[in-house]
Amino acid sequence: MSRGFLGYDASFMLDVVVCALVLLVPLLVYSIWLVKYRRKYGKHKVAQLLMGFLLMTAVGLFEIDMQLHGGWKNIINKDPSAPRMTTAELADVSKILRIHLIFAISTPILWIWTTYEALRRFPDPIKPGPYSKRHKTLGWLSTIDLVLTSVTGLIFYYYAFIA
Repeated sequence: MSRGFLGYDASFMLDVVVCALVLLVPLLVYSIWLVKYRRKYGKHKVAQLLMGFLLMTAVGLFEIDMQLHGGWKNIINKDPSAPRMTTAELADVSKILRIHLIFAISTPILWIWTTYEALRRFPDPIKPGPYSKRHKTLGWLSTIDLVLTSVTGLIFYYYAFIA
């Protein structure tokens, strides 16, 4: 599909990723609440693995979509004879995208590292242990990074397709 479903001139997969970014933060908060206040370690694990799988799948499909369209600039300016953005406007949006990519690249690295270490170091069934403090630190770093990925991604989408 070359057109998105949110009513703007983005691609279908770009709209999917935007929805995922919006939904992911409340799901992440819920997962943290499960472990911090309810002590539901197993449910926290399942929620994190599910979110990681869904996000990686969405991002993978999104990257394929980007390649099929020839990049984000071709999605913004679908019709070269009547571009939606000038070269200067594309340069401004590109700056926003570069900031977003800092977080979008570091987030999966942190999330995978946090998940890998948790799977390796926590016993089954899961219970707090010597690794808990480090996991909590990595978890919060991953959470902050994901929130910044979401915020900067939504800012990019706004300036690229809405404003």
